[in-house]
Amino acid sequence: MADKKPGSPPRGYANGEITEEVAAIPLVEERLSVAKRQVESGRIRVHVTVEEREELVTEQLMRDDLQIERVPKNVRVTDVPHVRLEGNTTIVPVVEEVLVVEKALVLVEEIHICRRSVPEEAQIPVKLRSERAAIERDAGVEPATAAE
Repeated sequence: MADKKPGSPPRGYANGEITEEVAAIPLVEERLSVAKRQVESGRIRVHVTVEEREELVTEQLMRDDLQIERVPKNVRVTDVPHVRLEGNTTIVPVVEEVLVVEKALVLVEEIHICRRSVPEEAQIPVKLRSERAAIERDAGVEPATAAE
């Protein structure tokens, strides 16, 4: 207690009151920080080539054929008959006026048109393309080690 002055109150007292002395002790802690970085470990090159080849495509196609048949009738009618459909046959009446003592319509003939489907093979050349990829690794870049 060499720093105590005569007549001063003893340490721990101030103005007649008791005071406390506080000592601060710093605490140190180590912390770990982890970071990642991207490292180039190699390269590749991709070469794409297009190949063309011609193939012959065979396909069944349908086309319509018409068969026309003239059917003589020579029947007297009073009105012009209408075009009619019987099955897959379309009947078109053909009339003419003939001069007689009296004027009369005569069904001269009917035209029967019959539709039938005929299969027909067609060969059409078609160009087809396909791509091929060749991959080549670049050996100039070495992979990074774990010590870096």
